[in-house]
Amino acid sequence: MAGHSQFKNIMHRKGRVDAVRSKVFSKLAREITVAAKLGTPDPSMNPRLRAAILAARAENMPKDNIERAIKKAAGGDAENYEEIRYEGYGPGGAALIVEAQTDNRNRTASDVRSAFTKSGGSLAETGAVSFMFDRVGLVAFDAKVADADTMLEAAIEAGADDVKSDEGGHEITCDQGALGDVSKTLEARFGEPRRTALIWRAQNTVDVDDETAEKLIRLVETIEDQDDVQNVFVNFAVSDAMMAKMQG
Repeated sequence: MAGHSQFKNIMHRKGRVDAVRSKVFSKLAREITVAAKLGTPDPSMNPRLRAAILAARAENMPKDNIERAIKKAAGGDAENYEEIRYEGYGPGGAALIVEAQTDNRNRTASDVRSAFTKSGGSLAETGAVSFMFDRVGLVAFDAKVADADTMLEAAIEAGADDVKSDEGGHEITCDQGALGDVSKTLEARFGEPRRTALIWRAQNTVDVDDETAEKLIRLVETIEDQDDVQNVFVNFAVSDAMMAKMQG
């Protein structure tokens, strides 16, 4: 499960929606620029850019902002961002993977390390926890586009590995190298997906008590609040009662 999507609604209940939205737009614009700079500025030929644009649309980012971020890469005046993955342990021994894009490696490492330390966790070496996750492609659709059986059949034909469908929608996972093809095939049938992304999916989740869960959620929020951090992935499960409490 991805911390960004799992806990976003908690962040938005804090009465700082505008500030959160501004920060989200900034991060989305950075990913669009990086994706366009690394590949072609044409999203139909650049799966990563396509995914970044979909993510921006899902957050209602204005079209002008999206186009400006793409042009920034094409103009050659974009900052040089380095992509870094951090791995660590939070309270209760839960594992976290943090993906960042930074123009100052030392600053970002210091900020991420500080967040782990203050929470009672610890930053670990690269590879320390990633073996507990699988790097996979994700394509997500709203539930209304198809019933579960139809989506499962279509996903298998498209070359996907797994489908999870419920009232919240359909999540299709595939080999990371097949994400572009699977996404295009499914989009041709069901329309534009609400999300495509490469994610770290936990092989197993660990259950934690409510006190530990609250500390972990605070840790995820603190890390996600950093400007350089793009995604946080975790391997812990939070009870419905705890999620309701945090949102209250």
